[in-house]
Order: sequence, then structure tokens, then C-alpha cells
Amino acid sequence: MKTFLAKKETVQPKWHIVDAEGQVLGRLAVKIANVLRGRHKPSYTPHVDTGDYVIVVNAEKVVLTGKKEEQNKYMFFSGYVGGESYRSLAEQRERNPEFIITHAVKGMLPKNRLARQMLKKLRVFRGPEHTHAAQNPTELPV
Repeated sequence: MKTFLAKKETVQPKWHIVDAEGQVLGRLAVKIANVLRGRHKPSYTPHVDTGDYVIVVNAEKVVLTGKKEEQNKYMFFSGYVGGESYRSLAEQRERNPEFIITHAVKGMLPKNRLARQMLKKLRVFRGPEHTHAAQNPTELPV
């Protein structure tokens, strides 16, 4: 029996929706990253993008355990000398809560061109509304 390797042309991606309200950030990011990679499918092939699209709603209501809300800092760099700035997770939640989930999922994907392509299939929304109703997303059990 030969080993089955998926091809880019044969992959049929589906759309999934996840409600982040009350979910722990790290555990949620692991499940999203696995769906983006396609690890939930029997046809998973590491060097082919076999994953599905994921829509995340209520990104601002994600939960962190312990003191991470005050202690976690996100670093940004302008490119100029002394252009480093830091934002706490609470500040980031007010400004751009979509970044929190995207950043966590990005850290759980491999560091290569294929992972950057997979990350484009992640759509994160601040509130309960999203713009992908036409794709008929199915609820992803988290």
C-alpha cells in the first residue's frame, strides 16, 4: 500500500467559525492552528496546505489565566533607533483585540512560507458579527 500525499489541486477547504468568548487564549490558538494546518483531516500532508478557513468572533472577550493580563507585553519596532515601544495586553485589547489571537496562532504555526499562506486563512473579528455568512461556516467544537 502506498502512502497518500495530498496535492494542492485536490484540497477542498471548508469554513469554520469559533466563538472566542470565555475561551482561554492558548488553548484556543492551538485548536485554530491545527485546523489551519489541516491536522484534523486524515489527508494531512505537512508540505501541502490542507487546512480550512477559520473565522473567530468575539476576539475582545478571550480570557487569559493567572496574571498574564498585566504581565504580557507586546513589542513593536518602528525601524528607527530607539523606536521600540511596548503595549500591555490590556492596552492591546482596547486598541486591536484581533491582534492578540492572530499573534498567538502565528506563534503556533511553523516558521516558513507555507505558514504565512495558512495564516491568511484566519479571519478574526472584534464583535459577534462577521462578513463571511455566504460561506456557510460550520461551528468548530472548541
